[in-house]
Amino acid sequence: MMTTASADQVPLRPSEVAGAPGRLERAELLDRWLTSLLPNRPGLALVAVGGLGRREPAPYGDLDLILVHDRIPDIASVADAVWYPIWDAGLRLDHSVRTVEQSVRVAGADAVAGLGLLDVRRIAGDEELAERLRHAVAASWRAKARRLLPLLRDERTRRGELAGDTAYLVEPDLKEGRGGMRDVLVLRALAAAQLSDQPGPTVETAYALLLDVRDALHRSSKRRTDVLVRQEQIPVMQTLGLQTEDELLRMVSGAARTISFAMAAGWRRVGTGLGAGGGNGFLRRRKPVRTPLLEGVVAHLGEVALARGVDPGEDPVLPLRVAAAAAESGLPISPATMAVLVERHQPLPDPWPDAARTWFVRLLAAGRGIVEVFEAFDQSGLLQEYLPEWQRIRALPQRHPLHLYTVDRHLVETAAVAAELTRRVRRPDLLLIAALLHDIGKGGEGEHCVEGAEIAAPMARRIGLDEDEVDTITLMVGQHLLLPHTALRRDPTDSATIGLIADRIGNRLD
Repeated sequence: MMTTASADQVPLRPSEVAGAPGRLERAELLDRWLTSLLPNRPGLALVAVGGLGRREPAPYGDLDLILVHDRIPDIASVADAVWYPIWDAGLRLDHSVRTVEQSVRVAGADAVAGLGLLDVRRIAGDEELAERLRHAVAASWRAKARRLLPLLRDERTRRGELAGDTAYLVEPDLKEGRGGMRDVLVLRALAAAQLSDQPGPTVETAYALLLDVRDALHRSSKRRTDVLVRQEQIPVMQTLGLQTEDELLRMVSGAARTISFAMAAGWRRVGTGLGAGGGNGFLRRRKPVRTPLLEGVVAHLGEVALARGVDPGEDPVLPLRVAAAAAESGLPISPATMAVLVERHQPLPDPWPDAARTWFVRLLAAGRGIVEVFEAFDQSGLLQEYLPEWQRIRALPQRHPLHLYTVDRHLVETAAVAAELTRRVRRPDLLLIAALLHDIGKGGEGEHCVEGAEIAAPMARRIGLDEDEVDTITLMVGQHLLLPHTALRRDPTDSATIGLIADRIGNRLD
């Protein structure tokens, strides 16, 4: 006999408990209430997918429920008796009624549906039926991985292009953006297909952080949303006990970068070479050929790796040579190689030797290839070791409408663009280094051009530049807004304007 929950038992209000305990409390409340709606009959089970299936329902999220049955004749009336109280309670419901066989067919035909069904969890009813569904869906996913995973990757690429990078936007999409929560579910799906390991603790910690931010966003906005818009950032910041909006965005950015980096590595691990091999080449076994790139560095299985017998402990410059090889070849650095570099590398002296500076400049000159390399070095911690000042601008948001990226990503993007101009200057090395450092002064209390020049000087000396070169770098960093500001405010053909520019710059940049 089915019992009906009273209005005060319906978990409409989001829990005031923060974090994972609050999500678990919401899940338990919903489980108890939903259990009261289902008649106790054999061959009938109510299961959840989505957030409730993972025991992490958002405060104002949907309920994703499936009424699973073993060909019950009156299933339509049973379903109405379950769904209508949920609608009457004002809860958003995504629902379906299926047999186990129908569910497996849906999971095998649609990659996104298959991904969602991997989170299936029994709420109430026939335990054997629910367990049969869970095992059947998991087996189907493993069996159809070769066909479904390329489709899933295409869908994630499409959604990521629409939502943008969670790590770099001022109004990030916490769920569907690249590096958002959905990517962690995909990483788990790769593991469920037995093609990759489960996401590591750093990824799961980043995922939990995004869940905390999304929960706070729901509570402050009192609605279902995944986009952290500007007007909600102050209340979300306050809910999470943070001091500034920038602190909130930096926290989100760091989590998203961790997830995005793991997602890229995850696709590589399962051999998703869609660009080269198409769908038929997915998970194709490839002959392990090692192609030399630079001294001690090879291309192996689509990644940059160390040549056999090479020891980073004997070559302090090797990490920079690996970075240059990756940027020039457009191949990612093997996670195993990066781990060896982190564990075995020797710190560079201060100032750097000529060879280190040469490879660093060659890295910057590689253009677009440096973006992924800098991200890999950032995630490993090597970037902050080589350039300690980088930490001040890491994941620092920019609120000017002309800037699309965080400060650190903006600097790397600027250096990539500067690489296209190196044939037009006498000192391409100074152009590239200045481009990389031009906004290093942001994040402080003073004028960022002035602070940037002060910070760039010791950085340039550490890299190994002489004092005349250091002066050029500090001039370029300190005056990098001179031309755009002058162009907006003065007549560039006016002799007085030309004189002003000449007085500021002199002949140093001829």
